[in-house]
Amino acid sequence: MDAGTVVSLDPISLVTQASLPVRLTVATLVAASTALWIIAVVKLRQIARLRGAERTFLQTARTCTERHGLLAAASAHEDAPSARVVLTLGSRPENISTARLEAVAEQAVVGERQRAFSLLSPLGTIASAAPYVGLFGTVYGIMDAFVRIGLEQSASLPVVAPAIGEALFTTAVGLATAIPAVVLFNALEKRATDLLDLVEASSGEWVSMMTRHGEAEGSTGAEALAMASGHRADR
Repeated sequence: MDAGTVVSLDPISLVTQASLPVRLTVATLVAASTALWIIAVVKLRQIARLRGAERTFLQTARTCTERHGLLAAASAHEDAPSARVVLTLGSRPENISTARLEAVAEQAVVGERQRAFSLLSPLGTIASAAPYVGLFGTVYGIMDAFVRIGLEQSASLPVVAPAIGEALFTTAVGLATAIPAVVLFNALEKRATDLLDLVEASSGEWVSMMTRHGEAEGSTGAEALAMASGHRADR
């Protein structure tokens, strides 16, 4: 590049005139930023839907006093995480032990946790990696500036300005990608964690209701057996 060449330093010109590695770096960051916002919108809508369904189910379920009513409420609100936990519990035999029923509930809660936290891993990866990707472009741009100085035997502004501009612009794009990713990741993780804490806390109530139903049936059977034994003794 001649020292007298006029170079525009606006972002579009910097990208179009940049070297191939810098253009690829910027394209990678733009793609990551696009994916970031798509994931954020999808997760915000998903978590909002799950929280709404959970509230509706809990309002109905906490009016139930026995197993069949609880299962009916869960069937009517299958979109709620706790409803899916209840349906999983209801798919097991009624005479299952309390310890096994608690283990089943824990497994169901783990499944709901995986569902709620899905897609958050790519979001965290973008938040962590974007600054380093931008830094790669920055380092390459500074190296390019030194190469131009060596070729032109001059450190004048027209020689180094384009390469330094590319480097700083890449840094800016990396930060513009990483900062929203960090904020959105933390916000979405908080919402998902709050939802899963509620599901986990409620699962104990559903296990208790299922167990109480089984114990009631067991005690009724025991009383009937005792009465039958008493009648036989009287004879």
